[in-house]
Amino acid sequence: MSDDTTTTEVELPDELIATGGQRIRVRYRPGVGVPLVLCNGIGASLEVLDPFVDALDPQRPVLRFDVPGTGESPTSILPYGFPYLAWVLGRVLDELDIGVVDVLGLSWGGALAQQFAFQNPMRCRRLILVSTGTGAIMVPGNPLVLARMVTPRRFKDPEYGAQIAGELYGGSVREDGQEVADLFIRQLHAGSKMGYLHQLLAGAVWTSIFALPAIRQKTLLVFGEDDPIIPMINGKIFKKLMPRATLHAHDGGHVDLVARADQLAPVIEDFLGTPHLGKRQWRGRVAGLLTPGD
Repeated sequence: MSDDTTTTEVELPDELIATGGQRIRVRYRPGVGVPLVLCNGIGASLEVLDPFVDALDPQRPVLRFDVPGTGESPTSILPYGFPYLAWVLGRVLDELDIGVVDVLGLSWGGALAQQFAFQNPMRCRRLILVSTGTGAIMVPGNPLVLARMVTPRRFKDPEYGAQIAGELYGGSVREDGQEVADLFIRQLHAGSKMGYLHQLLAGAVWTSIFALPAIRQKTLLVFGEDDPIIPMINGKIFKKLMPRATLHAHDGGHVDLVARADQLAPVIEDFLGTPHLGKRQWRGRVAGLLTPGD
């Protein structure tokens, strides 16, 4: 028999967790250290993040979920705001007996990540914001591009998705929009139109611009120079207003976290660091393995 005791954790079966008046589909890959919670972009189910998760250290615990009305999470009966959704996410973590977490938010999910960090200063250890903004008060992208995001058609129509992918997302997608469109269509579990509308409404009435100085977590900002949706200037605004933020600029676009996961995952791994034994607790839950410097 081999003496090699190294094991790679595998994802647990998806769960549908009922909490906070919602039913949330969750996929959790257990591992070593502080779990990384991933908050996805508008209209996208958790499968879209597969390339990024696959590029991470296989020992790092990762939690993904579908917000109400996307993927396999049922649509919320009523519209919701980010404060409520951040509270629901906290309840989901409680149900899984997870205490302290790191949080990554991509695009729309970056707003949820900011809100969660603001509401949970002792529970959120580190924050990663990717291609996101400060909500209703921010420097907007190209109006013609933003108009194409009003509906989820790009997720359901492969031909249309490939046609507009380069214009919409920029960066490496300009070289092969078909590849990214195929990835989204193949991996996406399309949600409801009402769920998409609820996400749009949540972003339309929310801003973090005045709360950013109060977010004290170490924060990594990952922004692309060729992002038609979220211009780079927004990353510089975050860096100016957040006390402990570092900006990583790359030459890609809006979804390079997925399209070029092999290049951006190491940057995020370096920021999170190598886990080691620690004693941090949150409401009696031991965080387990922490990263040096905390």
